[in-house]
Amino acid sequence: MAITKSAKKAIRVSKRKKIVNDRRTKTMKDTVKKIEKAVKAGKKDEAMKMLPSAFAAVDKAAKRGVIKKNTAGRKKSRLSRIVK
Repeated sequence: MAITKSAKKAIRVSKRKKIVNDRRTKTMKDTVKKIEKAVKAGKKDEAMKMLPSAFAAVDKAAKRGVIKKNTAGRKKSRLSRIVK
């Protein structure tokens, strides 16, 4: 348990950041899953339309430090490969 005032504040801040990071991760994962589901169902044109939103979600996660830059690149590469 935190004792000092600054440690207590750090815990509060980290909780807020975790909520934001979790939301960004969930958005990213949901868009990726939607695309994968559409591809498996054979709806490639629908998946192509969703691709820019997935790229945006992955890029935002990387920009904010939720995932690393190389991880973002790998995810985008795999997504585009699946859709094509």
